[in-house]
Amino acid sequence: MAKGDQYRKGPSFFVPPKLPLHLGYKLFHSRIPMIEVQNLTRVFRTYKKIPGFWGGVKGLFKREFEETAAAKDISFTIAEGEFVGFLGPNGAGKTTTLKMLSGLIYPTSGQARVSGYDPTKRENAYRRLFALVLGQKNQLWWDLPAIESFHLLRAIYGIPHAEFKTTLDELVLLLDVGKKLNVMVRELSLGERMKMELIAALLHRPRVLFLDEPTIGLDVISQKAVRSFLREYNRKYRVTILLTSHYMADIKELCERVIVIHKGNKIYDGALDRLEAGSGSRKKILTFLPGDTSFPETWTSGHGETKRDPETGKFTVRTPSETIVAVSQEILSTGPVADITIEDVPLEDIIAELFTSNDAKSQPA
Repeated sequence: MAKGDQYRKGPSFFVPPKLPLHLGYKLFHSRIPMIEVQNLTRVFRTYKKIPGFWGGVKGLFKREFEETAAAKDISFTIAEGEFVGFLGPNGAGKTTTLKMLSGLIYPTSGQARVSGYDPTKRENAYRRLFALVLGQKNQLWWDLPAIESFHLLRAIYGIPHAEFKTTLDELVLLLDVGKKLNVMVRELSLGERMKMELIAALLHRPRVLFLDEPTIGLDVISQKAVRSFLREYNRKYRVTILLTSHYMADIKELCERVIVIHKGNKIYDGALDRLEAGSGSRKKILTFLPGDTSFPETWTSGHGETKRDPETGKFTVRTPSETIVAVSQEILSTGPVADITIEDVPLEDIIAELFTSNDAKSQPA
């Protein structure tokens, strides 16, 4: 059987080769690895130009180069149907990793396999297997209606007309863009363009979807619509999705597992709830103070970090969850308060602390 033949074209689920009944059942109900990455590294070599005219002349004869590792020995495995968040600050290597998995750039060392394919070989069968959506780049023709680009993609992927119409109608209905198909892409709003980009990426029913900040720049309503669509699509077709985003709402609503990289290194790979719990199970206690001068402005809790906003008079106490009751008693015994609000530490803060602690560990003693 040729590689990739075990995947039936169209919206069908994974169909295994003919096996004995007990083995087929076992295969169907196991978590099949879809993406396997081992020690993936990409080093970029950049020319360091000396400023000025003579610096340019000198560069003609002798050049200095600087090497930057965008990804360093990254390893992970993603099972079929998983929806995984890929997190990291700007320049951490997220987009570089996605491009290596897509075959757009070659790794300096290490290897990757996606459904058994080597992305660096750029086989046609592999290119039919995945889709890459870059939130800051367009694949649709700017001066044509989106429907024209969809028909072009149908011809490129060789999708039968009946299958194309069924898939397109379903995606258009899910994303609610039926009235915009004949509008030039340049005249669409940012949210509408992103919906069209998602349709273009999914027309050939890929089994793997790489998403690089698909909600960047979108308003709250458009972000919610895109998240709802991705959640439903992943649930219905068990598409393996690797998502990068700086919006933690995307990650919290869509991903149960996250991979965090920083300065090219993987620093966390596991369940999102474990990452949140691993931050010391910390909470924030917000105390709003009315204009009652009996409550001292210099008050600090004995159980956590205390800050006061001089403009609003609001105190913020960061404390482990097990001392919440003690802190609340401290506050109430000190003076009258209007309200006490207890909430989880935002995921953004947890990720930022993870980056900070990793930087501290990497500093020479």
